[in-house]
Amino acid sequence: MNTDPIADYLTRIRNAVAAGHRVVEIPASNLKKQITKILFDQGYILSYKFDEEDTTRGTIKIALKYDKDSKESVIKKIQRISKPGLRKYAGANELPRILNGLGIAIISTSHGVMTDKQARKEKVGGEVLCYVY
Repeated sequence: MNTDPIADYLTRIRNAVAAGHRVVEIPASNLKKQITKILFDQGYILSYKFDEEDTTRGTIKIALKYDKDSKESVIKKIQRISKPGLRKYAGANELPRILNGLGIAIISTSHGVMTDKQARKEKVGGEVLCYVY
């Protein structure tokens, strides 16, 4: 059993990027689906597909995005912040700013999972799940 499914999700993406893979498959959960939608909306991944028929939980297939000229991944770094052993929370006015606004922090709030920019706009705080840039 996986003790931290979000860390596993991020590590699978990180490893696929390091190996230069085009597609990565990840076991699905509702939180992972929401994080995947945010990564797609922010332009960090090319596309995604939720497959429910494979297993009981289903899988998420993510097509990773690479730069056309340099062949480098769009995701430079993806880092887990709040861990099961040490949760990190931030209020609405103390949300982190990643690379002076060039990166995103994914926050789990009472209004759902969103980026730090959306959370600032809605004036809600929550658990800081990860940084992506």
